[in-house]
This record gives sequence, structure tokens and C-alpha cells, in this order.
Amino acid sequence: MRVHVLTLFPRLFENFLEESIVGIARGKGLLDVSLVDFREHSTDRHRSVDDRPFGGGPGMVIRPEPVFAAVEAVLARTGRELPKLLLTPTGVPFDQERARWLAQQPEWLVLCGRYEGFDQRVHDGFDWIELALGDFVLSGGEVPAMALIEASTRLLPGVLGDAESAEQDSFSHGLLDHPHYTRPRSFRDRGVPDVLLTGDHERIAAWRREQAERRTAHWTSTRKQEP
Repeated sequence: MRVHVLTLFPRLFENFLEESIVGIARGKGLLDVSLVDFREHSTDRHRSVDDRPFGGGPGMVIRPEPVFAAVEAVLARTGRELPKLLLTPTGVPFDQERARWLAQQPEWLVLCGRYEGFDQRVHDGFDWIELALGDFVLSGGEVPAMALIEASTRLLPGVLGDAESAEQDSFSHGLLDHPHYTRPRSFRDRGVPDVLLTGDHERIAAWRREQAERRTAHWTSTRKQEP
């Protein structure tokens, strides 16, 4: 899988790309990430990419010219159309199903915003898939882009040590994952559920399913509550 990340802060990705699952995937040649600083596509001598909004208001808005130039340069290099993702608070929620879809794409592009966002002509100029991590605002799209990359990368065949790990993850089958236990058997007067020590795989599977359903029901109910 090849990912093109358009960002004003490519150095934010340096450690992320070297560590853990993402670093393993890159080391195996299963993931390639191209970092594109769209400031380099600015045409003025100060390499500026933002300006004050027409009509007034706080903050700065990213201008369309460097973004269009950067996206078109990537498309020209690849020689084909790619799924293009735009990270914005107005996007549809990113979820496990969309992560699975991304993992099936051989190549895609993601654009990270900053400041007060993009000139509307950026939104209108390409066939974006607009995504959001949730109903909150970050200073930029870099952290959400990392989330997209990691969530899809761990689903690539050969990345995880155990292929079943991804299949059993929370949300993979509409349920949260069940509780997990390991050694020691007793820790601060809290023990491991007896069923997990029986060796009875059918009973263990039934218990895990029940626990997953309970967790999911509790999670669903608490999401509706005020903080």
C-alpha cells in the first residue's frame, strides 16, 4: 500500500513511520508513505500558503493554489486517479469498515489541513472522501492522517504476527473486543475468570462472546450520555 500525505509539517510523521506496526510494515515493504510538503508548491518568495478570509473573521485560510498544485503533481507522478481523502470536522466518521476499505486500496492520498481550514474551492475542486475522527477539533490533520495509516496498515496481510489478531479486534464484527488476561493468575486480589483456565474452548468462546456483547451494550449506552 502506498500513501501520499500532503502536509505542512512532514517532520511530525518521522518517528511515527519508524515505530511499531507502521515501522514493521515499511520494513517488510508492505507500506510506502510519501510525505509531500505542499508549502513547496507555493509560488511567492515567502512560501506562504494562507491568507486572511474574505469578509473578515479570525484566523487564516489555506489558499487553493499550492494545494491544487501539490495534488496535481502527485496525480501526474502516479499517472492514475487515486482515492483522495480530506480530513475535516465536517467529514463522515472514520470507522473500522473504512479502515478495511483503505487497506484494500493499493494507493491513496490524504490531505492534512491547518489554521481555519481550506478555501472552499479546495473542497470543490476534487472528488474528495471527507473524513473526521470525531466531533472535536484538532490543530491540524496530521494526527487523523496517522490514525488512518495505522488503522489500515494493521489490516494488510503479513503485517501482524498473527493474522487472527485483526479479525478479532474491536469493531471488526460489530462488537467490542472481549476482556483479556495473562499472568499472573492473581494480582492484588483480582483473579482470572475460572472459565479461561478450563481448557474448554467452546465454553471460553461462549464466555468471550457474552463479554463482548456486554461491553458493546455498555459502550452504546454510555455514548448517549452527557460527559
